[in-house]
Amino acid sequence: MRGGALPPALLFVALGLSLALAPRRARVPALVALLVSAGAFSFMPIPQTWLEGVYLAFWTSVIATAASVHFVCGLVHPSAAPALALNAGIWASAVVQLSGSPIDLLHALPFVLVLFPARWLVDRYTAIPVKVVASWVIAVAVLAATLQLIDVTPGYLPDHLE
Repeated sequence: MRGGALPPALLFVALGLSLALAPRRARVPALVALLVSAGAFSFMPIPQTWLEGVYLAFWTSVIATAASVHFVCGLVHPSAAPALALNAGIWASAVVQLSGSPIDLLHALPFVLVLFPARWLVDRYTAIPVKVVASWVIAVAVLAATLQLIDVTPGYLPDHLE
């Protein structure tokens, strides 16, 4: 899963799910931090040689952001949600800059709005579906991160018939 809007969309879904469990007063500053960091870091030049390291850090960030949903008390500290959003904006813009087009970041940004239906579920004391979806995001991120660490097997190489 390299390039396009899908990797940043997964990060933004993880962020939206974690913001659903954050205090109400932390959501707006977190969304502002996301927009500012994504906008600012999308213009920062990143060497192409950093591609593997950026992807590994990106998938680690997806895992950490989605795992924050499983904290017992949620994101209680008021600066925790903006810090996660700042982190998401930085890594999403880095991944898009290295292997996508700038419009991919705009296509992925609306996925953070999953926080509204997730918050609706949390307000009705049914946070379990939110945690299940966060667990699925973690599973996808672990698989994507693991695939870049293993060696290429013959099934991934072009065949002599192609």
